[in-house]
Amino acid sequence: MARQQQRKKHRNAINGWLVLDKPYGITSNDALGKIKRILHPLKVGHAGTLDPRASGCLPLAFGEATKTVSFVMDGRKVYRFEVTWGAETTTDDTEGEVVASSDVRPGAEDIEAALPEFVGTIMQVPPIFSAIKVDGERAYNLARDGEDVQLEARPIDVHRLSLVECPTKDQAIIEAECGKGTYVRALARDLGRRLGTRGHVTELRRLLVGPFGEEDMVTLDELLEASEGLEETDSVDALVSEFILPVRDAMEDLTEVPVSLEDASRIRKGLDILLRGREAPLNCETAFTSHAGVPVALGTVERGRFQPNRVFNL
Repeated sequence: MARQQQRKKHRNAINGWLVLDKPYGITSNDALGKIKRILHPLKVGHAGTLDPRASGCLPLAFGEATKTVSFVMDGRKVYRFEVTWGAETTTDDTEGEVVASSDVRPGAEDIEAALPEFVGTIMQVPPIFSAIKVDGERAYNLARDGEDVQLEARPIDVHRLSLVECPTKDQAIIEAECGKGTYVRALARDLGRRLGTRGHVTELRRLLVGPFGEEDMVTLDELLEASEGLEETDSVDALVSEFILPVRDAMEDLTEVPVSLEDASRIRKGLDILLRGREAPLNCETAFTSHAGVPVALGTVERGRFQPNRVFNL
């Protein structure tokens, strides 16, 4: 018991977001573990995973920011990926075995002509090596066991697809802006079939998740370098001030309702308040109140009254 209490004392109460530039070759959980060893937070989680063979934007929520994870995960995502033509694999990337091949190599004009067919709300069959559950089991577990996995097509939203370049006749670099639930590997697979060839993803980098993009990203090396020289008794305030973004950054698309100190006190007790002012919303499915720029609570607005459902302890 004494050891558990001692470990808990060394945990830091951090609130906010760290946008990690996850390196290639490690899982999202491994990356999270490395961050924990640097910052020793009381509470942290990530907003959506990246495959080990993918790099880029991995938003990490600390403390009170965990209450806003859904707003980030439901936001748009931007990926830049390399498709290699001529082979389709079981996993739709380099990890799987080749199951079909083709000698056809599409040109840039052919690719650009086909891309609009994959923009909008389209139906997509996810890769069989995915985390989708089939009768309570993850599809990738069933596929690894050699079972015949059949996944149904489901609607996804692709907002933008653009050809960046064709570095060789065998590869194309494509950028996709898409909604939740989109599998880029499946886009590469289906695009290859549409172009009369086969294709799989050989490189994948996520550039944006919700409000967080490349300008927000921090590498593990940057964090490690900044943490060098800090003694165990030192505060992590320097790291927090340099790398941790405010909790409110995840809620930029939500309606913000500034409130008085008195109303903020009522809200923190779970009480509803009557909103005042010309700009106050009459009805809003999801909004957040703030006082002096600091978030107070998430909630709903009905007939001009704000009802809190998640209070921030900031």
